Amino acid sequence: MPLYRYKAITPTGETHEGEMEGLGQSLVVERLQEMGLIPVRVEEVTARSRPDAEVSGLFRKNRISQADIAVITQEIATLLRAGLPLDRSLGILIGMSANPQVLQMLTQVQEDVRGGAALSAALEAQTGVFSRFYLNMIRAGEAGGSLDVVLQRLSEFMERSKELRETVKSALIYPAILVGVAVLSVAVLLVWVVPQFTQMFEESGKALPLPTQIVIAAGDMVQHYWWAMILGAIGLYSWFSRQLRQAETRYKWDKRMLALPLVGDLVAKLEVARFARTLGTLISNGVTLLTALSIVKETLSNTVMSEGLSSVATQLKEGRGLGKPLMETGLFPKLAVHMVMVGEETGKLQEMLIRIADVYDREVQNAVKRLLALMEPLLILGLGLVIGGIIMSVLVAILSVNDLAM
Repeated sequence: MPLYRYKAITPTGETHEGEMEGLGQSLVVERLQEMGLIPVRVEEVTARSRPDAEVSGLFRKNRISQADIAVITQEIATLLRAGLPLDRSLGILIGMSANPQVLQMLTQVQEDVRGGAALSAALEAQTGVFSRFYLNMIRAGEAGGSLDVVLQRLSEFMERSKELRETVKSALIYPAILVGVAVLSVAVLLVWVVPQFTQMFEESGKALPLPTQIVIAAGDMVQHYWWAMILGAIGLYSWFSRQLRQAETRYKWDKRMLALPLVGDLVAKLEVARFARTLGTLISNGVTLLTALSIVKETLSNTVMSEGLSSVATQLKEGRGLGKPLMETGLFPKLAVHMVMVGEETGKLQEMLIRIADVYDREVQNAVKRLLALMEPLLILGLGLVIGGIIMSVLVAILSVNDLAM
């Protein structure tokens, strides 16, 4: 039976930690509630999460990550919904925090709240930690008197966004391994295998076939100038990164990316899923559509689609609605736009946007699977052709030397 580590709050406000076996996380939560405890964090104990398997402090990241923010959001939401005041909830989180950066941040936020500042203002003072989307959601919750509900929705939003990112990252692991194996295999052939035959070819005194000459030259280059190739790759990456930081160049690359077959479709679906979920979450929590659009515009990573939302916002100010301007950009899938129009007509835009996000989350997963189904055989075929070409160039040279000896 799986073992779960939990942190909970007693009715008197004290922190209680321990471990409990259970068939699932939800059942452990129910058992803790039956014991009169308020569960704040329940996670399965795995090899990675055990204390003796943790990374030493030398390599541990002492910074506030999105994962830290997601945990903090979930825990504050749980405590507020249990009826604890905000100041007490922050104090409990401070007592449970193991990350020094998170501890310092929460302490400062608590001090600001005790000084009379709103939670949104206290969080905004932590420059670079919380996004504009996050802060506006908190403001909406404060204005509507439903901060606990908003925090819970924020937690769910962040969890879904994380799942989507993890899906894409996991899908890229196998192609990355194939590329790594291909590079390593070619390097071994060029650095260790081909030089074994070079001296024999030179002693034969016969002109080698052009493919063999190319392979030998490539081997010499890798063997003697590998450091220059690494420096060149680093320099190229640095140059490309600087180019992408320029708005005009980034726009051109994003436009080319959208035009690519398969990849462009995947990028568009990723952005639509992010657009719909963010916009729907903001609207459902009382943020006006125009303000929500300006926030969503900053969350999109593709500058072409982000720029398209600027024209949509302009037309929205003129009273043209959301669906028609989205259709006129030609950047968003027609199915998503038509669902937006239906949401506007029925007065259920926020619900329809969340549904669009769910649909395109699944579409992204399917698109990734299709892309991998095409990419994997192409990578294997390309690896086979490169290695086979190197081997054949050596064999052709050996045969020509043998012909000369006969």
